Amino acid sequence: MKIRVGMGFDVHQLEEGRDFWLGGIKLESAKGAVGHSDADVLIHALCDALLGAANLRDIGFHFSNKDERWRGKDSKFFLQEVTRLLAEKGWKIENADCTLCLENPKINPHIPEMKRVLAPLMNVTEEEISIKATTNETLGYVGREEGVNAYAVALISKPDAL
Repeated sequence: MKIRVGMGFDVHQLEEGRDFWLGGIKLESAKGAVGHSDADVLIHALCDALLGAANLRDIGFHFSNKDERWRGKDSKFFLQEVTRLLAEKGWKIENADCTLCLENPKINPHIPEMKRVLAPLMNVTEEEISIKATTNETLGYVGREEGVNAYAVALISKPDAL
């Protein structure tokens, strides 16, 4: 069996009055992320981790922010498509570990719902997805609530070719 690990990172600016999509759900927040799509940093980092593990480039290669088809697009679509791309190449997602870094809103109460939303998009159970959150202790752009970022690591597997 082949196994591979991929790592993803994403960052988006925060702006007042925008919707805040994170982990596939809309959060109540005074500020939301700015981006070409819905700017869901957690899903974008997860897509990059999965694509990287499978050596399939990155989210920008597949869903360019220069392409108007993806303007305002729900990032759950991207994750579902990345899962499909991996499956076409014979890869199975084993697990993902994600970390969000932001000051507000508090994420812990929303983690179970995020996992419920993300698991079927990745063809895994909720037990295979770890989501954690931390602050930046008021330091830097995250600490000043000017931006949000996410990190993700994913493990994928493929049976050995006969």
